[in-house]
Amino acid sequence: MGRRPAKCYRYSKGKAWPKSRFVRGVPDPKIRIFDCGKKKIPCEEFPAAAHMVSDERQQVTCESLEAARIAANKYMITNAGRDFFHIRIRPHPFNVIRINKTLSCAGADRLSTGMRGAFGKPYGTAARV
Repeated sequence: MGRRPAKCYRYSKGKAWPKSRFVRGVPDPKIRIFDCGKKKIPCEEFPAAAHMVSDERQQVTCESLEAARIAANKYMITNAGRDFFHIRIRPHPFNVIRINKTLSCAGADRLSTGMRGAFGKPYGTAARV
């Protein structure tokens, strides 16, 4: 069974729900590396800087952050070279997203509880931008 699409978790509803001693069983975020390229050179050495800015308040899942980092890193390595750029991913996925698992097979009406106790279990993490 695959993951739910990002449109299910795009907008942040309610308060932030970070991992804590009360919120247990949260899977680790998929993104581990937040800096790529030549990390030791200060940013003044490079001739240009680019920033990605979101126009609205939304959530970005850790999978999409990792996919964006891999794509940007691959593009910069092929076009600029390995030592001529520095990429930093600034948002960190602290917000826990939940899922209310439901069955969709034959006889699911006898097994599932429907919307009773529908708070959901931790499913992944997202960054609020």
